[in-house]
Amino acid sequence: MKSNASLIYGLILIVGDFLALVAAFVAAYILRGHFSNVPVAHPIQGSTYLGVFLLLLPFWILIFALLGLYSGSIQEKRFNELGRLLIGSFVGLLFVISYGYATNRIIFPARLVPVYGFSLAFIFLVIFRNSARELRAYLFRYDIGITNVLIVGNTKVAGELVSLLADSRLSGYRIVGVVANKSHTKERYPQLPTFETFEDAVKQLKVEDIHGIVQTELYADSERNNQVLEYAQTHHISYRFVPGNSELFVGNIEVELFRSQIPVIAVHQTALIGWGRIVKRLFDLIVGGIMLIIALPFMVLIALLQILSGGEILFHQKRLTRFNRQFNVYKFRTVRPRYNGLSPEQAFTKMGKPELIKIYRDNGDHIANDPRIGLFGNLLRRTSLDELPQLINVVKGDISLVGPRALVPEELSEYGKRHAILSVKSGLSGLAQVSGRRNISFEDRRNLDLYYVQNWSLWMDIMILVKTVRVVLHRSGAK
Repeated sequence: MKSNASLIYGLILIVGDFLALVAAFVAAYILRGHFSNVPVAHPIQGSTYLGVFLLLLPFWILIFALLGLYSGSIQEKRFNELGRLLIGSFVGLLFVISYGYATNRIIFPARLVPVYGFSLAFIFLVIFRNSARELRAYLFRYDIGITNVLIVGNTKVAGELVSLLADSRLSGYRIVGVVANKSHTKERYPQLPTFETFEDAVKQLKVEDIHGIVQTELYADSERNNQVLEYAQTHHISYRFVPGNSELFVGNIEVELFRSQIPVIAVHQTALIGWGRIVKRLFDLIVGGIMLIIALPFMVLIALLQILSGGEILFHQKRLTRFNRQFNVYKFRTVRPRYNGLSPEQAFTKMGKPELIKIYRDNGDHIANDPRIGLFGNLLRRTSLDELPQLINVVKGDISLVGPRALVPEELSEYGKRHAILSVKSGLSGLAQVSGRRNISFEDRRNLDLYYVQNWSLWMDIMILVKTVRVVLHRSGAK
């Protein structure tokens, strides 16, 4: 039968959010009314103030629900949850203010009370949500709140699911069996109960021990597929289908009626489509333009120092951005003059150290104490000041402030997922850079780029930019 763990967790979130909001606005009332020497403009009894909020907070919680803050899909997406909490808190506050205006009723005793309340509400909500998540993970260790799943299919995805959910104390899931009619099934999943057919599985397992079914294989016989789905629906068990091509249903998915008759699933390579592209471009123009104006004095100073040192000012290289379009990326030159215009392979070969080529590529296009780079160039790289000219690329529209690393054309044939990476503009910064910069492998960086492409949101861009500032200031991984 369906597990109540998610439902109970959702109810706990509702109660906790309610209490967090009450605590925030009570604290705001106390801070402004009792810890300030300035008299309040509209003295209101504490009981009256609290009564109004207790009346309005259910509608605030409803706003949270409409934003999806109690759905299971948001519970593991911390970035999205954080953004929706911020938006929900702001909209909820506007609702309270609008109520006071519509009813011609004074709700707040002073102007600073809603400001304090909004700030404290967001902080309390984030603290509560993270505490609830940690408590839930802790209870998993004691077998509390575990969801039992039956996996149907013997595909590669099934094996990945088994590995992903293997430790129930971390995943919150327990695999009660795998249905796979292959002779090597028991060898493939030695630690799990395996069944030749779905009929065998439901005969040997108790229905109350199955909370969810995940089907990873679409059978040629439609009756077998219907049998699995009907069993789940009859016994009110959650059902999920994972397509064999795991990259097919990622990014932006829409269910629509084709010619108003046939339901179809439209799959886009990225969530960055339609109005999202327009919003992102406006964001790049405004924020990138401001950053370029601020950076101009530093860029002029660096250019003068480059001229005085006898080297060329800018390095430019052909890179790829959205839809395979080539552009010239601009950076301050950091490589010694004698290695100008040479690829890393050519430069290391020229200096008589070809063994460094493999180290450089295996380490994500980085090597400690790169012999090609001079002292001033090393300073520019460690402080990321060499990247400043790319703000020109951002304003021009060649790249975005946030996006995947721009590919060199020569890399195109070597990278298997280039079609996804090149469905959006390349970026000055990106998810890979703020997740370890040079301290993670090349393959991990590409996977992070792919995740960004498929799960883009404006809030994610903002968070990545904030983290970029922190990473640059701490010089994390910038060696």
